[in-house]
Amino acid sequence: MERLLQLDLKQWKSKNDRKPLILQGARQIGKSWLLKRFGEEEFDNVYHLDFEKNKDIFERIFEGDIKPTDIINKISLFINKTINTSNDLIIFDEVQNIPRALTSLKYFCEDMPELAICAAGSLLGIFFSSESYPVGKVEYLTLYPMNFEEFLLNYGNKGLYKAYKENTIDAFIHQELIKILREYYVIGGMPEIVKYFFNNKDNNSDIFNIIRKKQTGLLLSYTRDFNKHSGKVNALHIERIFENIPMQLADNIDGSVKKYHFKNVIKNKKGYEQLQGPIDWLIKVGLVIKVHITNKAEVPFKFFAKDNLFKLYLFDIGILGAMLELPPASIILGDYAIAKGFFIENFVMQEIKVVSDKELYSWTERNSEIELLTELNGNITPIEVKSSLRTKAKSLTQFIRKYNPKQAVILSEKKLDNYKTIKYIPLYYANKATDI
Repeated sequence: MERLLQLDLKQWKSKNDRKPLILQGARQIGKSWLLKRFGEEEFDNVYHLDFEKNKDIFERIFEGDIKPTDIINKISLFINKTINTSNDLIIFDEVQNIPRALTSLKYFCEDMPELAICAAGSLLGIFFSSESYPVGKVEYLTLYPMNFEEFLLNYGNKGLYKAYKENTIDAFIHQELIKILREYYVIGGMPEIVKYFFNNKDNNSDIFNIIRKKQTGLLLSYTRDFNKHSGKVNALHIERIFENIPMQLADNIDGSVKKYHFKNVIKNKKGYEQLQGPIDWLIKVGLVIKVHITNKAEVPFKFFAKDNLFKLYLFDIGILGAMLELPPASIILGDYAIAKGFFIENFVMQEIKVVSDKELYSWTERNSEIELLTELNGNITPIEVKSSLRTKAKSLTQFIRKYNPKQAVILSEKKLDNYKTIKYIPLYYANKATDI
């Protein structure tokens, strides 16, 4: 399947001052596949070194001196091939299993800059490595679950994707995009799940129930990783907070998602300081999206936000639906029932996170709430999220009266429409909402 990050990888390759690259991201979102595909398309040879499958061998390769020439010679002996450091790509996969390999990237940067070298692995291991981290000697790209644009790109309808990219959308195409968007709500962006859907969507009437089972299997694998890589953070606490996030989201039947509540999540722990460790752990490894709450729509937003006031969302809309056991059939029909507000809001935060490397902020003041604030060239734009065609937004009206923004945005199932102050953007363009 095509991934949009392929373009970023090509730009990395063409840099004159290229450093070793670490491809970040949660588990099972396609990092290894993407790097191998990139290597096959862009280099004479690609050498994919699996540090999990051949851990004993690579532990010996990286023990002692980690001088790049010595490491390359040892790897060449192991694979029985001569590595051309000017034209080949080396991939250190599952790099968290060999912490010394992560450290060695510093020396590859300094002593062998001509070699294109990429590392990939579970953030659960990379961030909690016992070895020194090559700060300043590596570059980073982050891969997220497939967003809606990537889902549509791989859907198999080139004409529809072309209309989406060129924004040549009539009423018929709009309804087709909404239909596919609702399918995406169920499936989410985990590549294994997406691939299964594309391979079976035309010949399996029970496909969505099978997908739910596959999503449950992925959840179990994440739970096992909590125990494997949690380090000093209590794995049971991490698991409890992860499982509690959908339940807190589901409490928001009316209106926007409220601030995260610490009480009753973990027994005998009730404040931010006591839950901060596992929450930060989940954010750092890419399983949770944090949105700060500011009580004033002025920049910089962080000056008006407190550390213990924030919202938490899951990293993948499909996983969220599976954890809450939301009926796929209802979602496909657009009947989100009690889930409509928070469910669509989670989707928007997921889409925005893929395209924004900034911290995310929402706004709450008295009884008014705006799901997202964005700032571009000093201009603050409020973004309101609606799950259907209904676009009445009381909080947005109050925000406009108080702060008089040049532009406001409502994301909904309504077609693209632009008025003097409010721009209506379809939910399938949520990843463009911060470009205003």
